[in-house]
Amino acid sequence: MNRREFITLLGGAAAAGWPLVARAQQPAKLPTIGYLNGVSAAEWARPMAGFHRGLGEMGFVEGRNVAIEYRWAEGRFDRMPAMAGDLIGRKVAVILVGGHLAGVRNVMAATQTIPIVFTTNSDPVAAGVVTSLSRPGGNVTGVTGLGGELGPKRLELLHEMLPTATKLAMLVNPSNPVTTQDAIQAAQTGARRLGLEIVVVSARTENEIETAFAAAVQQRAAGLLGTDAYFESRRDQIAALGLRHALPTMLGSRASVAAGTLMSYGASIADFYRQAGVYVGRILKGEKPADLPVIQPTKFELIINLKTAKALGLTIPESFLLRADEVIE
Repeated sequence: MNRREFITLLGGAAAAGWPLVARAQQPAKLPTIGYLNGVSAAEWARPMAGFHRGLGEMGFVEGRNVAIEYRWAEGRFDRMPAMAGDLIGRKVAVILVGGHLAGVRNVMAATQTIPIVFTTNSDPVAAGVVTSLSRPGGNVTGVTGLGGELGPKRLELLHEMLPTATKLAMLVNPSNPVTTQDAIQAAQTGARRLGLEIVVVSARTENEIETAFAAAVQQRAAGLLGTDAYFESRRDQIAALGLRHALPTMLGSRASVAAGTLMSYGASIADFYRQAGVYVGRILKGEKPADLPVIQPTKFELIINLKTAKALGLTIPESFLLRADEVIE
């Protein structure tokens, strides 16, 4: 073989073989999780930390062996159908929908094949999202915080803190009709037993929250109770409004009490999302949503902000404080 033939042969080998080597050395595409929520990323850092812990328990770390596509509606719930469609178009492996059953329906309407994991305070069976809690069926499962069922207990605790109250306000989000309906029905059931009147005020935006507080005060409500995920994301604003209007306020999470609301009663949101992360990880490993029962919390926490109570001029009985899982001072 002369020099020219050798160079020709070498060039042909490079053209034929090197691209194959280059393709073989390209990193494999990571499985992708789609995440959809009606709130903003900045307002949901603590729950998402719990989600990543759950993924980690299943051996998944974002950027290492799994990718995540985030979609935050930032309070504009009308954007969620388009965001759901975008995630499905990207052919994600599984979609986690946070805090809003309307968002779950948006995803369900667009796909019957991509697995869906939800986190919600509503009853997913009554909402028609799953067939039953033990056997969800279809491509959907998740975690429910039983927000509606906890409503009477939360109302009872707030009334115990305000024993002379005859009227309490219920803050609801009309953009989340399933949760809103559950919350109102539960509150009215509990109110009848306690001899209380419930004033319903609604808000879906930051400005409407201001208006809702003013309406509650105008109607002489002695306290305010809210449970929607959007209100948890606006906890700093709600805590400030409660103090400004001297209106004792109760949401559903420890984070809201740390922000300055009077108290909370409910499951840990961070652990809620940790459990969702575990389910997402199990699905990535091959399990089917239909085979994963909807998770219900078994432990609930009563958290009280003593500093807020003092600012509102409330004296909390020692017996009530002793029942608290945590008192923030």
